[in-house]
Amino acid sequence: MIKCIAIDDEPIALSIISQYCQRRGGIELETYAHPLLGMQRIRETHPDVVFLDIEMGKTSGIELAKELQGDCCVVFTTAYAHYALEGFEVDAVDFLHKPFFYDRFERAMQKVETRLRANRLLASSESSNRKIILKVKYKNTAVPLDEILYIEAMENYVKVHRVDKTTLISQLNIKSVLSLLPENEFIRIHRSFVVPVDQIESYNRHQLT
Repeated sequence: MIKCIAIDDEPIALSIISQYCQRRGGIELETYAHPLLGMQRIRETHPDVVFLDIEMGKTSGIELAKELQGDCCVVFTTAYAHYALEGFEVDAVDFLHKPFFYDRFERAMQKVETRLRANRLLASSESSNRKIILKVKYKNTAVPLDEILYIEAMENYVKVHRVDKTTLISQLNIKSVLSLLPENEFIRIHRSFVVPVDQIESYNRHQLT
């Protein structure tokens, strides 16, 4: 299911996009006639695609697009063809010149799917390549970040507990290991333990699962 949000101050334009999405299928669409409400919803839900009008009163769709995260596909929809160059300068996937018909909408969605596949492949590649190098038995050993369940301090050593239930002991102290880890993805919850944030199921003042 492709998650989409459409922002346009013309209700008929939103209606047409809704009809096209329904005809194509596999699309979950939300529509907003007020740009600020639409942008707030984008920040909350992180959709795959944003259909964005360019001239909406005093609001510029080009400026709104600059605020979007890079993994969100932008498709501009506007009656003003002279904005096309500016649209592509903000890495828009496509530019639909109003009025546009279903076959043109379909081509835009095919471009969107190609971009989404490329983004997922890139994310997968980056994830699989992310690792730290630890000294284990006096040899440098690569440890993928997504294999780490938690890290336990043992005096001047650390024990790395992995997702597959195996462990390894490194001749580094926990402070040194912590300096190698992405700051926003790992947290030291105790002087003896570091955990990946995405492995935390629940916690309170006394216990973490």
